[in-house]
Amino acid sequence: MDAEKTPTIDTEASTEGKDGAEAFTKVKSKKSQKRKHEQEAVDMDAEESVAVKRPQFPPISGDKLRGPDDMRKIAVPAHRYTPLKENWLKIFTPIVENLHLQVRFNLKTRNVEIKTCKETQDISALTKAADFVKAFVLGFQVEDAMALIRLDELFLETFDVTDVKPLKGDHLSRAIGRIAGKGGKTKFTIENVTKTRIVLAETKIHILGSFQNIKMARTAICNLILGSPPSKVYGNIRVVASRTAERF
Repeated sequence: MDAEKTPTIDTEASTEGKDGAEAFTKVKSKKSQKRKHEQEAVDMDAEESVAVKRPQFPPISGDKLRGPDDMRKIAVPAHRYTPLKENWLKIFTPIVENLHLQVRFNLKTRNVEIKTCKETQDISALTKAADFVKAFVLGFQVEDAMALIRLDELFLETFDVTDVKPLKGDHLSRAIGRIAGKGGKTKFTIENVTKTRIVLAETKIHILGSFQNIKMARTAICNLILGSPPSKVYGNIRVVASRTAERF
């Protein structure tokens, strides 16, 4: 009896499966629909880009590309008048001969004024000259500041000791003393290891170098301000410097 009933059940199931297959329609997945829409949009954009013609403009002359003459002014504090006067020829020569700019010191406003002219070819020459003069005004040597003209990937960064930690009185003096070290030893060590130049002007700290080197020097100086002993700072700098040397 069981054997006779089983085929009838199979036939009914098969008929129901056939009827269900006929009754239900196939539904496409949403992912495939999205892909089709995206492909159609890409095709439409490609067709439109081909259809639209690119405008043809005549070439621009060098004078129009350079634009009107521009000028930068760098204020000179009173304590830098004498060094500027003594090193004026060293500052004047590279700006005029190498960068082809015009430069003068305005006695009324006490500013170094740098201006472009017809002979100026490089657009970035004015920025390089302004950074060069600014570095000298901040206290860097002319030879060190000259690197801003020769190299492209050098920057200036300035911050205050009180920006790292609010110190006053003797505490501030001790922090500055830890940065300088005995006879400037600590400052020279940081400069040599990180390949930067550092100027300590009262509570201001100026750093000249590449982005990565400035970051290492700034970290070391901040650790000294926060109270770390110089020996520990030396070790951390050497580890970081060796890692960067291995990378490059």
